[in-house]
Amino acid sequence: MSHKVKVSTARVLVIDDEPEITEIVETFLTEAGYQVAVENSPLEAVNKAQQFKPDVILLDIMMPGVDGYDICQQIKADPQFSGVPIIFLTGKDRSDDMGRSFRSGGDMFIKKPFSCERLLEIVNIVLLSTGKG
Repeated sequence: MSHKVKVSTARVLVIDDEPEITEIVETFLTEAGYQVAVENSPLEAVNKAQQFKPDVILLDIMMPGVDGYDICQQIKADPQFSGVPIIFLTGKDRSDDMGRSFRSGGDMFIKKPFSCERLLEIVNIVLLSTGKG
């Protein structure tokens, strides 16, 4: 019994309050072979991470109610996620935001707008560095 479908074990969680962005990223990463889950509510982000158990998280910084820095700190505070890389997605481009991203536990920083190809490249690099790629 042989299966021809390539199944990736890498799980990617995309957290962004803009459904247009999460839909594009989800479609692209799914076609690239990843298992993808999306969360558009920042208040549900930590619960979604606990349910989905991602290998990498793509996290928007600017969201209503609670920002990406807070979500990152909450996720990283959970021992099961301390080693899960978090890639921040942001429309901001100030170096202090980049510093704050790393201080809150983020591993990478991608400025919007970004190409899906560039995003995939960074996800691949981050997963390879963790041994999940």
